Amino acid sequence: MEIKQYTDQIKPFHEEAAREAKLRWSHVAHPLHSLGLLEDAIVKIAGITGSAKIDFKKKTVFILCADNGIVEEGVTQTDSSVTASVVRGFTKGEGCVTLMAKKAGADCIPVDLGIADAIENCGEAYPLVREKIAFGTKNFIKEPAMTMEQMMKAIDVGVELVKKEKEKGTGMIAVGEMGIGNTTTSSALAAVFLNKDVRQVTGKGAGLSIEGLERKIQVIETAINHYRLREESPLYVLQCVGGLDLAGMVGVYLGGAIYGLPILVDGIIAAAGALAAARICPQTVSYMIATHVSKEPAGKMILEELGLNPLIDCGMCLGEGTGAVAAMPLFDMAACIYDDMKTFDQYQIEEYKPL
Repeated sequence: MEIKQYTDQIKPFHEEAAREAKLRWSHVAHPLHSLGLLEDAIVKIAGITGSAKIDFKKKTVFILCADNGIVEEGVTQTDSSVTASVVRGFTKGEGCVTLMAKKAGADCIPVDLGIADAIENCGEAYPLVREKIAFGTKNFIKEPAMTMEQMMKAIDVGVELVKKEKEKGTGMIAVGEMGIGNTTTSSALAAVFLNKDVRQVTGKGAGLSIEGLERKIQVIETAINHYRLREESPLYVLQCVGGLDLAGMVGVYLGGAIYGLPILVDGIIAAAGALAAARICPQTVSYMIATHVSKEPAGKMILEELGLNPLIDCGMCLGEGTGAVAAMPLFDMAACIYDDMKTFDQYQIEEYKPL
């Protein structure tokens, strides 16, 4: 499907529902806005869903999995075989994000968009959704990472994933990922979309040496200059130096806007995907909620560019959706006060007045 066919389906953010939720908070017996960003999140969720009656008991984490051909250039500490190993762990409930999600009461859906392995011997705790578009992307130093058709297929899958969750009654979606090399693709997107020097937005990822980091920076700079990406459209940038996981994320963010579901932004890769989505379709930002800020160099920059305030800042850089899952109990706590706390009238106390 063409991007315009998706953007035409997006309805405006529900300002009236957001105002109603904000009014509800003003009646709840507590100091005004004393829960800070948690209150703001509930108000935004009301605007996203179109109802001040909040219900996100059913939560889901998408783990979009794909390999990246740029790994050939020595920009990572490990090779692509690690992706398949970690994904098998997800399917067995043995991954960091699956363990955390179980504790947070969320479901996990690992999705194979482009793992460079046939990925057999998977578990059944979280069955792998097989939507493989390619066995990894191309090495973007040599050629664009994806064809336009491959990129659009990944976007289509992302939108469809959200649609299916909406039909199942899911009230909140977190977007995570797995794919060796995806901090390189994310840094490339950040450099272009933030109009920053590559060195400012590129970190060590999963533990690069100083020499490896220099190589990573050099590779990204070479690709940006070769394709003249600072002069190109967001879709072309995503096609040339992005990944199938990032393209899938763009679809998830579009799906959130189309189907009225809050999408929780995780770390640097999910944030880079959010930035790409915002450049392609600015309306998607209204349906995103930042959960934490990655310690990767571009983490804070991207969230500031999007105007999103993260709930958590604890130096995380694991990815997979772990930061988003870590924030889920905070949403639950905010919702229980919003729903269950008595009002000033019920306590026969005069309401606080805004200063």
